[in-house]
Amino acid sequence: MKHHVNRLILWSLLGLFAVFFLLPLYVMLATSLKDMAEIRDGNLLSLPAGLDFTAWGKAWSTACTGIDCGGLQPYFWNSMTMIIPAVAISTTLGALNGYVLTKWRFKGSELLFSFMLFGVFMPLQVVLLPMSQVLGWIGLSDSVWGLVCVHVLMGLASTTLFFRNYYLSLPDELIKAAMLDGAGFFRIFWRIVLPLSAPILVVTLIWQFTNIWNDFLFGVVFSGADSKPITVGLNNLANTSSSVKEYNVDMAAAMIAALPTLFVYVVAGKYFVRGLTAGAVKG
Repeated sequence: MKHHVNRLILWSLLGLFAVFFLLPLYVMLATSLKDMAEIRDGNLLSLPAGLDFTAWGKAWSTACTGIDCGGLQPYFWNSMTMIIPAVAISTTLGALNGYVLTKWRFKGSELLFSFMLFGVFMPLQVVLLPMSQVLGWIGLSDSVWGLVCVHVLMGLASTTLFFRNYYLSLPDELIKAAMLDGAGFFRIFWRIVLPLSAPILVVTLIWQFTNIWNDFLFGVVFSGADSKPITVGLNNLANTSSSVKEYNVDMAAAMIAALPTLFVYVVAGKYFVRGLTAGAVKG
Protein backbone atom coordinates (compact mmCIF):
# COMPACT_ATOMS: atom_id res chain seq x y z
CA MET A 1 0.00 0.00 0.00
CA LYS A 2 2.79 2.40 0.92
CA HIS A 3 4.51 1.64 -2.39
CA HIS A 4 1.38 2.64 -4.36
CA VAL A 5 1.01 5.84 -2.37
CA ASN A 6 4.63 6.80 -3.05
CA ARG A 7 4.16 6.14 -6.76
CA LEU A 8 0.97 8.23 -6.78
CA ILE A 9 2.75 11.13 -5.11
CA LEU A 10 5.69 10.81 -7.51
CA TRP A 11 3.51 10.78 -10.63
CA SER A 12 1.41 13.64 -9.29
CA LEU A 13 4.50 15.78 -8.76
CA LEU A 14 5.86 14.87 -12.19
CA GLY A 15 2.53 15.74 -13.78
CA LEU A 16 2.46 19.08 -11.95
CA PHE A 17 5.98 19.90 -13.09
CA ALA A 18 5.12 18.89 -16.67
CA VAL A 19 2.05 21.17 -16.70
CA PHE A 20 4.11 24.05 -15.31
CA PHE A 21 6.86 23.47 -17.88
CA LEU A 22 4.47 23.14 -20.85
CA LEU A 23 2.22 26.07 -19.89
CA PRO A 24 4.17 28.68 -21.94
CA LEU A 25 4.04 26.38 -24.97
CA TYR A 26 0.27 26.02 -24.56
CA VAL A 27 -0.18 29.81 -24.28
CA MET A 28 1.88 30.34 -27.44
CA LEU A 29 -0.06 27.74 -29.41
CA ALA A 30 -3.49 28.86 -28.15
CA THR A 31 -2.77 32.54 -28.80
CA SER A 32 -1.50 31.81 -32.31
CA LEU A 33 -4.86 30.21 -33.18
CA LYS A 34 -6.97 33.19 -32.02
CA ASP A 35 -7.84 36.39 -33.84
CA MET A 36 -7.11 39.74 -32.22
CA ALA A 37 -10.71 40.30 -31.11
CA GLU A 38 -10.68 36.98 -29.25
CA ILE A 39 -7.32 37.81 -27.66
CA ARG A 40 -8.55 41.20 -26.43
CA ASP A 41 -11.86 39.89 -25.09
CA GLY A 42 -10.74 36.50 -23.80
CA ASN A 43 -8.48 35.01 -21.18
CA LEU A 44 -4.82 34.20 -21.69
CA LEU A 45 -5.39 30.54 -20.82
CA SER A 46 -8.71 30.12 -22.64
CA LEU A 47 -8.96 27.71 -25.56
CA PRO A 48 -9.33 29.22 -29.04
CA ALA A 49 -12.84 29.25 -30.46
CA GLY A 50 -11.61 27.38 -33.54
CA LEU A 51 -8.54 26.36 -35.48
CA ASP A 52 -7.69 29.61 -37.25
CA PHE A 53 -4.26 29.45 -38.94
CA THR A 54 -4.45 32.95 -40.41
CA ALA A 55 -1.76 34.23 -38.04
CA TRP A 56 0.50 31.33 -39.03
CA GLY A 57 0.14 32.18 -42.72
CA LYS A 58 0.89 35.84 -42.08
CA ALA A 59 3.92 35.03 -39.88
CA TRP A 60 5.27 32.74 -42.59
CA SER A 61 4.78 34.85 -45.69
CA THR A 62 3.57 38.45 -45.17
CA ALA A 63 4.56 39.68 -41.69
CA CYS A 64 6.97 42.62 -41.64
CA THR A 65 10.48 42.10 -40.27
CA GLY A 66 11.72 45.66 -40.38
CA ILE A 67 11.26 47.14 -43.84
CA ASP A 68 10.84 43.73 -45.47
CA CYS A 69 7.35 42.21 -45.38
CA GLY A 70 8.11 38.70 -46.61
CA GLY A 71 7.52 36.92 -43.32
CA LEU A 72 9.82 34.32 -41.75
CA GLN A 73 10.05 32.14 -44.84
CA PRO A 74 13.45 33.38 -46.15
CA TYR A 75 14.97 33.29 -42.64
CA PHE A 76 13.73 29.74 -42.12
CA TRP A 77 15.36 28.50 -45.33
CA ASN A 78 18.57 30.36 -44.49
CA SER A 79 18.71 28.41 -41.22
CA MET A 80 18.00 25.12 -42.99
CA THR A 81 20.72 25.82 -45.57
CA MET A 82 23.17 26.62 -42.78
CA ILE A 83 22.36 23.95 -40.23
CA ILE A 84 22.66 20.81 -42.38
CA PRO A 85 26.33 21.26 -43.41
CA ALA A 86 27.28 22.82 -40.06
CA VAL A 87 25.94 19.88 -38.05
CA ALA A 88 27.31 17.28 -40.46
CA ILE A 89 30.83 18.76 -40.64
CA SER A 90 31.21 19.51 -36.92
CA THR A 91 29.96 16.03 -35.99
CA THR A 92 32.27 14.31 -38.47
CA LEU A 93 35.32 16.27 -37.34
CA GLY A 94 34.44 15.70 -33.68
CA ALA A 95 34.20 11.95 -34.29
CA LEU A 96 37.59 11.89 -36.01
CA ASN A 97 39.15 13.99 -33.25
CA GLY A 98 37.75 11.73 -30.54
CA TYR A 99 38.97 8.66 -32.44
CA VAL A 100 42.50 10.04 -32.75
CA LEU A 101 42.69 11.27 -29.16
CA THR A 102 41.68 7.89 -27.73
CA LYS A 103 42.85 5.17 -30.14
CA TRP A 104 45.81 6.81 -31.94
CA ARG A 105 47.38 8.77 -29.13
CA PHE A 106 50.59 10.66 -29.75
CA LYS A 107 52.96 12.70 -27.65
CA GLY A 108 51.11 15.80 -26.47
CA SER A 109 47.64 14.49 -27.35
CA GLU A 110 46.35 15.00 -23.80
CA LEU A 111 47.74 18.54 -23.77
CA LEU A 112 46.07 19.21 -27.12
CA PHE A 113 42.76 17.95 -25.76
CA SER A 114 43.13 20.18 -22.70
CA PHE A 115 43.60 23.20 -24.96
CA MET A 116 40.54 22.20 -27.01
CA LEU A 117 38.48 22.15 -23.84
CA PHE A 118 38.97 25.91 -23.56
CA GLY A 119 36.54 26.18 -26.46
CA VAL A 120 33.77 24.64 -24.35
CA PHE A 121 34.04 27.25 -21.60
CA MET A 122 35.20 30.29 -23.59
CA PRO A 123 32.68 33.18 -23.71
CA LEU A 124 31.28 33.54 -27.20
CA GLN A 125 31.80 37.32 -27.20
CA VAL A 126 35.58 36.81 -27.13
CA VAL A 127 35.67 35.45 -30.69
CA LEU A 128 33.42 38.02 -32.37
CA LEU A 129 36.11 40.45 -33.52
CA PRO A 130 38.80 37.95 -34.62
CA MET A 131 36.20 35.75 -36.30
CA SER A 132 34.76 38.67 -38.26
CA GLN A 133 38.27 39.62 -39.42
CA VAL A 134 39.04 36.08 -40.57
CA LEU A 135 35.73 35.77 -42.41
CA GLY A 136 36.49 39.04 -44.18
CA TRP A 137 39.96 37.81 -45.21
CA ILE A 138 38.59 34.61 -46.76
CA GLY A 139 35.63 36.33 -48.39
CA LEU A 140 32.85 34.64 -46.39
CA SER A 141 31.59 37.56 -44.31
CA ASP A 142 27.83 38.26 -44.39
CA SER A 143 27.08 34.88 -45.96
CA VAL A 144 25.42 31.61 -45.01
CA TRP A 145 28.69 29.73 -45.55
CA GLY A 146 30.44 32.13 -43.21
CA LEU A 147 27.92 31.17 -40.53
CA VAL A 148 28.57 27.50 -41.33
CA CYS A 149 32.30 28.00 -40.70
CA VAL A 150 31.65 29.83 -37.44
CA HIS A 151 29.34 27.12 -36.07
CA VAL A 152 31.67 24.31 -37.16
CA LEU A 153 34.62 25.90 -35.37
CA MET A 154 32.67 26.81 -32.24
CA GLY A 155 31.05 23.38 -32.04
CA LEU A 156 34.27 21.42 -32.54
CA ALA A 157 35.28 21.53 -28.88
CA SER A 158 31.96 20.08 -27.70
CA THR A 159 31.74 17.38 -30.37
CA THR A 160 35.34 16.33 -29.71
CA LEU A 161 34.62 16.12 -25.99
CA PHE A 162 31.55 13.95 -26.55
CA PHE A 163 33.24 11.49 -28.89
CA ARG A 164 36.50 11.36 -26.99
CA ASN A 165 34.75 10.46 -23.73
CA TYR A 166 32.58 7.89 -25.48
CA TYR A 167 35.49 6.23 -27.31
CA LEU A 168 37.34 5.78 -24.03
CA SER A 169 34.83 3.03 -23.25
CA LEU A 170 35.59 1.13 -26.48
CA PRO A 171 38.17 -1.67 -25.96
CA ASP A 172 41.60 -0.95 -27.45
CA GLU A 173 41.79 -4.65 -28.36
CA LEU A 174 39.29 -4.03 -31.19
CA ILE A 175 41.65 -1.54 -32.80
CA LYS A 176 44.72 -3.72 -32.28
CA ALA A 177 42.99 -6.75 -33.76
CA ALA A 178 41.95 -4.77 -36.83
CA MET A 179 45.49 -3.46 -37.25
CA LEU A 180 46.82 -7.04 -37.13
CA ASP A 181 44.41 -7.88 -39.95
CA GLY A 182 45.89 -5.07 -42.02
CA ALA A 183 43.22 -2.43 -41.58
CA GLY A 184 44.38 1.18 -41.65
CA PHE A 185 43.30 4.38 -39.92
CA PHE A 186 40.18 5.18 -41.93
CA ARG A 187 39.14 1.58 -42.53
CA ILE A 188 39.09 0.92 -38.77
CA PHE A 189 37.13 4.11 -38.23
CA TRP A 190 34.45 3.42 -40.86
CA ARG A 191 34.12 -0.34 -40.37
CA ILE A 192 34.55 -0.73 -36.59
CA VAL A 193 34.42 2.50 -34.61
CA LEU A 194 31.64 4.36 -36.43
CA PRO A 195 29.09 1.49 -36.36
CA LEU A 196 29.55 1.38 -32.57
CA SER A 197 29.00 5.14 -32.28
CA ALA A 198 25.23 5.34 -32.84
CA PRO A 199 24.34 6.47 -29.26
CA ILE A 200 26.86 9.31 -29.17
CA LEU A 201 26.10 10.27 -32.78
CA VAL A 202 22.49 10.92 -31.82
CA VAL A 203 23.56 12.97 -28.78
CA THR A 204 25.96 15.08 -30.82
CA LEU A 205 23.57 15.62 -33.72
CA ILE A 206 20.77 16.78 -31.41
CA TRP A 207 23.16 18.94 -29.37
CA GLN A 208 24.59 20.66 -32.42
CA PHE A 209 21.24 21.04 -34.16
CA THR A 210 19.70 22.69 -31.11
CA ASN A 211 22.64 25.01 -30.43
CA ILE A 212 22.98 26.15 -34.02
CA TRP A 213 19.26 26.56 -34.71
CA ASN A 214 18.70 28.59 -31.52
CA ASP A 215 21.80 30.75 -31.90
CA PHE A 216 21.15 34.48 -32.08
CA LEU A 217 24.52 36.11 -31.31
CA PHE A 218 26.47 34.73 -34.28
CA GLY A 219 23.44 35.08 -36.53
CA VAL A 220 23.02 38.78 -35.87
CA VAL A 221 26.77 39.57 -35.98
CA PHE A 222 28.00 37.52 -38.95
CA SER A 223 25.01 37.43 -41.30
CA GLY A 224 24.19 39.79 -44.14
CA ALA A 225 20.87 41.09 -45.39
CA ASP A 226 20.16 37.90 -47.36
CA SER A 227 21.66 35.36 -44.93
CA LYS A 228 20.00 36.08 -41.58
CA PRO A 229 18.82 32.96 -39.70
CA ILE A 230 15.40 32.34 -38.19
CA THR A 231 16.27 33.71 -34.75
CA VAL A 232 17.21 37.09 -36.21
CA GLY A 233 14.06 37.11 -38.33
CA LEU A 234 11.93 36.35 -35.28
CA ASN A 235 13.57 39.16 -33.32
CA ASN A 236 13.03 41.60 -36.18
CA LEU A 237 9.38 40.57 -36.50
CA ALA A 238 8.68 40.93 -32.78
CA ASN A 239 10.34 44.36 -32.65
CA THR A 240 8.74 45.80 -35.79
CA SER A 241 6.41 48.64 -34.82
CA SER A 242 2.86 48.76 -36.17
CA SER A 243 -0.38 50.50 -35.30
CA VAL A 244 -1.77 47.34 -33.65
CA LYS A 245 0.44 44.78 -31.94
CA GLU A 246 -0.56 41.40 -33.36
CA TYR A 247 0.22 38.98 -30.56
CA ASN A 248 -1.21 36.05 -32.48
CA VAL A 249 1.25 36.62 -35.32
CA ASP A 250 4.16 36.95 -32.89
CA MET A 251 3.20 33.69 -31.16
CA ALA A 252 2.76 31.91 -34.49
CA ALA A 253 6.19 33.12 -35.57
CA ALA A 254 7.72 31.86 -32.32
CA MET A 255 6.07 28.46 -32.86
CA ILE A 256 7.38 28.28 -36.43
CA ALA A 257 10.89 29.04 -35.17
CA ALA A 258 10.60 26.38 -32.46
CA LEU A 259 9.04 23.59 -34.55
CA PRO A 260 12.28 22.02 -35.89
CA THR A 261 13.86 21.63 -32.44
CA LEU A 262 10.57 20.43 -30.96
CA PHE A 263 10.30 17.85 -33.74
CA VAL A 264 13.86 16.64 -33.17
CA TYR A 265 13.34 16.18 -29.44
CA VAL A 266 9.95 14.48 -29.84
CA VAL A 267 11.32 12.03 -32.42
CA ALA A 268 14.78 11.41 -30.98
CA GLY A 269 14.59 12.59 -27.37
CA LYS A 270 14.70 9.07 -25.89
CA TYR A 271 17.81 8.28 -27.95
CA PHE A 272 19.42 11.45 -26.61
CA VAL A 273 19.02 10.23 -23.02
CA ARG A 274 20.25 6.75 -23.96
CA GLY A 275 23.30 8.23 -25.65
CA LEU A 276 24.20 10.29 -22.60
CA THR A 277 24.01 7.26 -20.34
CA ALA A 278 26.01 5.20 -22.86
CA GLY A 279 29.14 7.25 -22.36
CA ALA A 280 28.81 10.87 -23.39
CA VAL A 281 29.49 12.07 -19.86
CA LYS A 282 32.02 9.42 -18.91
CA GLY A 283 35.80 9.69 -18.88
